[in-house]
Amino acid sequence: MSKKKKVLVCLSGGVDSSVAAALLVKAGYDVTAAFMVNYDEVKDGVSCWHSDYQDALRVSAHLGIKLLRLNFTADYARDVLAYMYVEYEKGRTPNPDVLCNKFIKFGSWLKKAEELGFDYIATGHYARLKKQGKRILLQTAKDKNKDQTYFLHQLNQTQLAQALFPIGDYTKTQVRALAKKYKLATANKEESMGICFIGEVSMKDFLKNKIKSAPGKIVDPSGKILGEHGGLPFYTIGQRGVGLGQTGGKTLFVVEKNLAKNELVVGEDNDPRLYSIQATVAKINWTSGQKPKFPLKCQIRLRHRQDLQSGHVFEIKNQREIVLLKFNQKQRAVTSGQYAVFYKGGICLGGGEIQ
Repeated sequence: MSKKKKVLVCLSGGVDSSVAAALLVKAGYDVTAAFMVNYDEVKDGVSCWHSDYQDALRVSAHLGIKLLRLNFTADYARDVLAYMYVEYEKGRTPNPDVLCNKFIKFGSWLKKAEELGFDYIATGHYARLKKQGKRILLQTAKDKNKDQTYFLHQLNQTQLAQALFPIGDYTKTQVRALAKKYKLATANKEESMGICFIGEVSMKDFLKNKIKSAPGKIVDPSGKILGEHGGLPFYTIGQRGVGLGQTGGKTLFVVEKNLAKNELVVGEDNDPRLYSIQATVAKINWTSGQKPKFPLKCQIRLRHRQDLQSGHVFEIKNQREIVLLKFNQKQRAVTSGQYAVFYKGGICLGGGEIQ
């Protein structure tokens, strides 16, 4: 690959994207950095992204590259937040990180990068790309604990062809070491584990003034009233503890959300409603651009960092973007709105939204 290719590296102000930028500069690419403003909430007169932007400025100055500041708040509100609010109101549990990668990072950002004349867009994702003939495969990262292909599984061939993931061949420990070696200002910066671009705030606190909800009854499987919930959107299947503590010496979990009655059903960890042997998955994307042969024997991940689970994917007759998953072992807390992602031989094949 020509080292004169123009790359727009998305500099978030974190250590991963900082090292990604440093590696690209070291490799000889024509690198420009960009700090993307996707959500803007002002507290005490200061925008929530201000401190991260300052770190991005320090890193770009140290590396001797230009830093652009681009605003995508309208795109993020339309393509991620609006969808997220609707899904929560339906009682589902969406994954904003998947949507953000599909529509914002490799949608709106990539489109802007093309308009500005860049050949590639680079991010600090822990993922790798592998060429196979004319196709580009999405490969898991070297650091299996940090692998982020789960969040990237909705990308298509056009998006992958213009993407670079410079840190995919490094472990997190190695990335930290490189940050110190290159004397980057973010070398010791702690990771943010909050909502994508919004920050470290609980989902309940973030949603409470943005979606419609109503309190209702918490009941056990027999219908016995145990207490009151604060709104069904704020709970997820399998959630431990719902403000009841231990009831009769037993820890209770969310096993069902009864939208018709606005009831939260809780039960013990062995409640059969918590376990599924199969699931229907829609909005399927195959990252290679080609459907596999069905039935597909593969490994499946139902949430980020879950151990890979063995199973099969079956095509549903007369359905283009819906498949049926059958697991070799029952799965706990299969949650509608989350994503099922398929893997084989270290390659992320794609996935879709659990129905």
